[in-house]
Amino acid sequence: MTRKIFFVEDDLSFGSVMKSYLELNDFEVTWVDDGKYAVDRFKAGTFDLVILDVMLPNIDGFTIGKTIKTIEAGMPMIYLTAKTLKEDILKGYGIGADDYITKPFDSEVMLCKLKAILNRNNENHDHSEEFILGGYTFNSRFRTLEQKGHKEKLSPLEAGLLKMLCVRKNELLTREEALQKLWGDDDYFTARSMDVYVTKLRKYLKDDDSIQIRNIHGSGFILEVNN
Repeated sequence: MTRKIFFVEDDLSFGSVMKSYLELNDFEVTWVDDGKYAVDRFKAGTFDLVILDVMLPNIDGFTIGKTIKTIEAGMPMIYLTAKTLKEDILKGYGIGADDYITKPFDSEVMLCKLKAILNRNNENHDHSEEFILGGYTFNSRFRTLEQKGHKEKLSPLEAGLLKMLCVRKNELLTREEALQKLWGDDDYFTARSMDVYVTKLRKYLKDDDSIQIRNIHGSGFILEVNN
């Protein structure tokens, strides 16, 4: 099955090369070179992953990313940027990005990261597992968290992290294990990204006092469920 990539990049030379490279590697690519057209083009299609440049004419990549997440919260997303500002990287992860790649980059490394994100997304869909957490029901296959009829759709990273916590319920999930399995790296920026996702999971689970995700300083996290 050909995977569909939605690609937003205003540099015509780089965009053309990137599109051709992805197509040579069996992806179908929809390329938009102006931010103001991005959301409408995204709505008009069906995609497996989004690649967004940060600096775009008219509408920047962060704004586009936020809008896409309101349309399809679970859409995997990669940001591209020529800047290495920590604030920008954290902002991208805060929006829900799965990865953040700084130009110039090795195209083979980029391709490996892209495939890892898509494979992780497939794993979340292909294994039907259900976990009961207090008053919540979490389905890792469909990435849904349900309580009293209210159903929340989780992103691939949110679902992947919650599943790892559920499998080790009331036990330590080390930072290193989660970061290597879900993010593919264990560095400052991926660690900060993980903290953002833990905060999101805490918000999803906040209505049940019997559940908490406890931070074990310097080690990892424990999903504590007092039934």
